[in-house]
Amino acid sequence: MYEQKRVAALIVAAGAGHRFGAGLPKQYLKIDGVPMLKMAAEACAESPSVDDVYVVASASHIGVCREMLTGTEKLRGVVIGGDTRQQSVRNGLTALAQGGADAFPVADVVLIHDGARPFVSVALIERVAALAARTGAVVPCVPVKDTICTVSDGLLADVPDRSLFRFVQTPQGFARGIITAAHERAERENFAATDDGTLVKRMGVAVYPVEGDYGNRKITIAADLPEETRIGGGFDVHAFAEGRKLMLGGVEIPHDRGLLGHSDADVVIHALMDAMLGALSLGDIGTHFPDTDEAYRGASGLRLLRAANELIGREGWAVGNADMTVIAEKPRLAPYTKAMENSVAEILGVPARCISVKATTTEGLGFTGRGEGMGAQAVVLLKKRKEKKA
Repeated sequence: MYEQKRVAALIVAAGAGHRFGAGLPKQYLKIDGVPMLKMAAEACAESPSVDDVYVVASASHIGVCREMLTGTEKLRGVVIGGDTRQQSVRNGLTALAQGGADAFPVADVVLIHDGARPFVSVALIERVAALAARTGAVVPCVPVKDTICTVSDGLLADVPDRSLFRFVQTPQGFARGIITAAHERAERENFAATDDGTLVKRMGVAVYPVEGDYGNRKITIAADLPEETRIGGGFDVHAFAEGRKLMLGGVEIPHDRGLLGHSDADVVIHALMDAMLGALSLGDIGTHFPDTDEAYRGASGLRLLRAANELIGREGWAVGNADMTVIAEKPRLAPYTKAMENSVAEILGVPARCISVKATTTEGLGFTGRGEGMGAQAVVLLKKRKEKKA
């Protein structure tokens, strides 16, 4: 029965990642603060069907790999890989056949997964494990979505029926005896393949397809990485005061009173700045522009916004879009929101369509309803800037 079979996940991560063009091998780069390899290992560890996790790393990164995977459940060993992926898998199979450093029971089923596929889901791992336990050889794949062609002598040669083709993914699942024999034969005959299913099929063993997952993409080049984002929220209030200009979103608004503050009290921009800083856990506006610093007395909101934008830029981030809501009974702000959007967009270096300013009232309730002051709240999306090659 399937429940009685021990399943090991073998994650191959010994590649140099030359096509990626990064300093570190790509599998060690972080997505949302987590190394890709760790994401893949933890997904395997979370799978109820997986009993053991083994990782194959290059000799030069074995220490980094072990440290990175500290605390990963079910991790039985980190194995030194070979010069090719195929050799690395062979080394991993040898290690898990010995039960790892603590001599765990030897697995019946092996799931071989690429360390550069960090988005593998537990559901996919479960599908592969279940079918591999029954059939002995399983490869996940997804239908080709684009038209494909062959090229000969620099010209379009043929456009085959794409419905016959599939993109092959990992983890691929096999009975341990089958995959071990396939690799031993390939080694004897000096045969190389880009995936393990090919080696098994070459022996005449039936390899069964299982539904893959389009989200389970392999990170091969920098363009394959998802865009990193952060979301922040901000809120600010200021009381009305006589004898001051009303500045909102960098625009002077005709009104009989302005807002009280150490700077120009631009409540819209202050809320936006708090959202930008908060998205990166950099504190708030008071941390960087305190009202005890005379350098900021009477400072315009646009000046402070420019400084905040430079700050997040030094951290490698930029504003993607922002949405601000002004809370006030008076004055009527609809005629000025476009000007505010243009003003803010110019400072942030984004198209005006990426900035939204709108206004609402509190239906006469609270301090804004009594006309004592104004409030504003902001939500901002920050995007990680991609490094430009020289």
